[in-house]
Formats: sequence, structure tokens, C-alpha cells
Amino acid sequence: MQPQQQQQQRRKFAAVFLAFIFILAAVDIAEAGKKEKAEKKVKKSDCGEWQWSVCVPTSGDCGLGTREGTRTGAECKQTMKTQRCKIPCNWKKQFGECKYQFQAWGECDVNTALKTRTGNLKRALHNAECQKTVTISKPCGKLTKPKPQESKKKKKEGKKQEKMLD
Repeated sequence: MQPQQQQQQRRKFAAVFLAFIFILAAVDIAEAGKKEKAEKKVKKSDCGEWQWSVCVPTSGDCGLGTREGTRTGAECKQTMKTQRCKIPCNWKKQFGECKYQFQAWGECDVNTALKTRTGNLKRALHNAECQKTVTISKPCGKLTKPKPQESKKKKKEGKKQEKMLD
């Protein structure tokens, strides 16, 4: 063989050898990365569950507001955070974050002058502790019949006829 051919063969061998070492290094780095990710997942499990406070409206009794969350754990990076929340304005304020489906009002109790109704738990916001059933009462009101009103159309027609007569 000639010296040039030997030199070309050496260069090819060196290139193949370097490529082989490069591939081995890349595989080793990829496996090390997978091990680190597995270790990070273990660390996350050291953190406790988030415990959320009740939603506090920014203004008034309902609408947009915030709640604070806390969790425990020695390896946790974040142990407190604030979350935006909303309290619907059509919910009864006395039940907080608990929504109830109410039955119709019962008959008026003559002795107490109150009528009552029962509500069954429909939904609780953000794991709120709610009673399964609640009972509410209100004073018995006088039943008055609404006054029959003429429709606006009839009134307008009557005014038009009066103007024509004048």
C-alpha cells in the first residue's frame, strides 16, 4: 500500500472512532437526564396537598375575590400561594360556598307565624364543608292580590281617542 492510502485509512478509522465515542457520550447523558427527572418527581411527592381558605370577595359580599392556599413539606419550593376565585351573587350568603336545592315553602305555622322549607346540598365550591340538608324559615306574609293593570297599549289607544275628540 502506498503512504497516501494508509493515511486515508487512518483518517477514516479516526473519524469512525470519534463518532462512536460521541454516540456513547450522548446516550450516557440522555440516561443521566432521565434519572434526574425521576428524582425530581420523588421530591414533589414530599409536598403535602394544598389546603385552601374560603373565597374572600374583593368588594361586597359576592363577585371576584381571592383565596389563599398553604401546604407543608420540607422540600417544597412553594408553601403559600394566592388564587383568584368568584362567589356567585345569586347564592344565599348565609350558606357561604354551599349551594342548596330548596323545596317549596311550607304552610304557615300559626303558633310561630313562620313558614319553613328544606334544602338539599347541590354543590360545594372548593371542597367547602357543607351540611347535607338545611332548613330555613321566614315570617308569614299577608297574601295580597296584585292590582290588575291595563296594558300600555289600551292606555295609549284611549289617549289617542281623547285627542281625536278634542
